Amino acid sequence: MSDSRRSLKRSKVSHRDAQPSVASRLSDRYSVGLGRRALLRGVVGGVITHLALPRLELFSSMALAQDAQANDPFFGLFYWANGVPWHSAHGALQAQSGHPDVWTPSTQGAGYTPSELLSPLSRHQVSVITGLEPHTEIPGNPAGQGDGHMRGFMVSMTGDRPQPETFDHSSHTLTSLRGTLDQEIAKNPLFYQETPRFRSLEVGVSEARFHEYGHWNAISYNGPNSQNLPISSPGLLYDRLFSVPVDTSESDRRQATLDAVLAEASHLRPMLGSDDRQRLDSHLEHLRSLQNRLSAGANRCEPPMRPLNGGDLIERTRVMGELIAAAIRCDLTRVFSLQLTAPATTHLFSNLNVPDGMHKTCHDGHWERVRDITRYQMEAFAVFLDAFTAVEASGAPLLQRGLIYGTSEYGEGWKHSVKELPVVIAGQAGGALQSQVHVRSPGGNLSVAQLSALRALGLPYESFGWNGGATNDTFGALFT
Repeated sequence: MSDSRRSLKRSKVSHRDAQPSVASRLSDRYSVGLGRRALLRGVVGGVITHLALPRLELFSSMALAQDAQANDPFFGLFYWANGVPWHSAHGALQAQSGHPDVWTPSTQGAGYTPSELLSPLSRHQVSVITGLEPHTEIPGNPAGQGDGHMRGFMVSMTGDRPQPETFDHSSHTLTSLRGTLDQEIAKNPLFYQETPRFRSLEVGVSEARFHEYGHWNAISYNGPNSQNLPISSPGLLYDRLFSVPVDTSESDRRQATLDAVLAEASHLRPMLGSDDRQRLDSHLEHLRSLQNRLSAGANRCEPPMRPLNGGDLIERTRVMGELIAAAIRCDLTRVFSLQLTAPATTHLFSNLNVPDGMHKTCHDGHWERVRDITRYQMEAFAVFLDAFTAVEASGAPLLQRGLIYGTSEYGEGWKHSVKELPVVIAGQAGGALQSQVHVRSPGGNLSVAQLSALRALGLPYESFGWNGGATNDTFGALFT
């Protein structure tokens, strides 16, 4: 063997023999033997914590969980009473009145032109589905189950008809067969990765009631005879949400762990070769971005000022919207229902020079007054949505994460027609939905809209609807 080859061999042996001493130096401070990977070590409160290198699997999974939590969609149910003003599509009698359709947009598809009553919502680029009606069966006994206030309400809220066994039309007594759409989502085990402080919030604005019992008081059902009564006081809602400080202990612990490990990484870096140093730097950049997100998460949970009670319908809706948006921003819940006006509302819109409650106004046939009231309710809906565009989440308006499903109990309140039952969808459900789409489906099954909402939230429902109303169809034009 030549001298040069012997020299090269000795050089390789010397380099190989030197490896344990370098590894030993690193092991003393950094490694605890995870296969062939080392663990970066830090101290938090006297307790040693470790971070895998170079793959950083523990914190990578944590980052994914944090990102998912920050970007998971939320669902809201926005309800207003007494439908929309009647027109020819609601039936032959309504057609005789000769009033125009001021709800249905004149164009279909993406970028539709908003109608007169949808124009207040145009700044939020809402989608609208028109032409829908319940497809549930109507039992003949007991009589009266086809009443829009009752059948229409139950189908629009649950996808099913009222419970026949306990139905009594003369006293307006009824209950549901199952939970409402908001509770269907809130209790679905696939919706929440981690259970928040509130599975759902039930909120109201107007306190006017047609009856002081039963479904006239609340739109949210857990199941038969089990209602979730809404909180109608802004002060009480604030106290429920924020009287107990938001628990930030977990994010504080993760923040402290990151601080300690990042500090220790500064001692490791000079001991690495260039390739390993680049690998470490890449992971440290990832950790610093996670650190920033944790800091931002702590800041975003600052509660708003405690609101005052009072104000008109729109002002109270605005306040309720801000409180609900704050609750979602702080990860206190991701499901809510807002009852703007109760079913068959007797709310007095005196600010619009309407002398009677809305229910009587409808039955007396005052079309112009109903039109003005409906527009006012859409203005309240738009102000409610303003709260979700004023708040940012991951650099975008919070509304983009959400799906807020707006509807009423029937198509119109003069004769209680369930045809042309209105559906408005705001938000993009985290990117699943397009904005500003009009889908026209004359005589279409209302459950198709409900199933579309469920699937947009990522819930793998094969079908939705019961007792003649089941469907496995969705409105594909709504989706991206």
